[in-house]
Amino acid sequence: MKSIKHLAGCLALATTFSVSGMAQNPAAAISNGQIKATLYLPDAKTGYYRGTRFDWSGVVSSLEYAGHNYYGPWFQQMRPEVSDYIYDGAEIVTGPCTNMMGVAEEFTNNNHTAVGWEDAKVGGTFVKIGIGALRKPDDKPYNNYRLYEIANGGKWTVHKTANSVEFTQELTDPESGYGYVYRKLVSLTPGKPQLVLQHSLRNTGKRTITSSVYDHNFTSIDKLAPGPGLNVKFGFNAEMVPTPEPQLLSLLSFSANQVTPRKTFAGEDKTAALFTGFGPDAKDYDIRIEDHRAGVGLRATSDRPLSNVALWGIRTVISPEPFIDMTIEPGHEFTWKITYDYYTVPKDAK
Repeated sequence: MKSIKHLAGCLALATTFSVSGMAQNPAAAISNGQIKATLYLPDAKTGYYRGTRFDWSGVVSSLEYAGHNYYGPWFQQMRPEVSDYIYDGAEIVTGPCTNMMGVAEEFTNNNHTAVGWEDAKVGGTFVKIGIGALRKPDDKPYNNYRLYEIANGGKWTVHKTANSVEFTQELTDPESGYGYVYRKLVSLTPGKPQLVLQHSLRNTGKRTITSSVYDHNFTSIDKLAPGPGLNVKFGFNAEMVPTPEPQLLSLLSFSANQVTPRKTFAGEDKTAALFTGFGPDAKDYDIRIEDHRAGVGLRATSDRPLSNVALWGIRTVISPEPFIDMTIEPGHEFTWKITYDYYTVPKDAK
């Protein structure tokens, strides 16, 4: 792919689009005989996702296993004037930075900003890994729902096989002092109902990269609304963190390391929660989503330890969000792997 350098404000995001128009975006289909998946490919002009929040690579728009689909659009429209998402009658409308799906990944940090944000002057650049060097427009606080100008999108390369897609982004940004080579291999394991995300991030710049990455896991099995019969399970002694907005937890039942919706989400129902109790070992990165109404589930594990765990959900999607921290000195590389196993569970007789 050719080098990407453009202004995000000049993207073809200036008009509303509906889910029905997404077929025109460049995509790749992969299969291993048990799983079929479709991934959108990064492209500054015609790519499905051109926002400045989520990593552009590995956008899984569909994954089918055992006759069930795990991912897909959880909204009906995108409008450029929307910040995060809104309700418009019966429809959910996202903004250009939130219209993501599947096993989406975002690089952030403990201050909820981006690499180099605090040091960047107005007019200078900061970095969102998997997107590029972004222009800091003013002295307002960082907002990951805001569409920033992409001053330097680096160079994307994509290599596809029958059961995998490998993405590579090379970025050199002398203005901020940051540079990296980011690789993500999305593959379906032969002979298993398993998807693997293998990552490497090599620091080619002059400054240390300190960041976190989390997987948003926009899960919408067969488009069923979160409700009784859906369980999110943690492989550690989870504790729910008290929140100043207790109404966000009122829709959840939590016990024995398991979260279950108390009712079927409808209308503008929303939940959001944080969890502690995990330790410094990678074995605690172990999260399951099981839907006994559909009779299937998934398990996410990693070779790196958790640094944070969140959960978010509305009537169309449930999203566990596990975080991984990284600090990469110039000339060094950080690797991590996330494995998704898909399986069947006893189906609810109701």
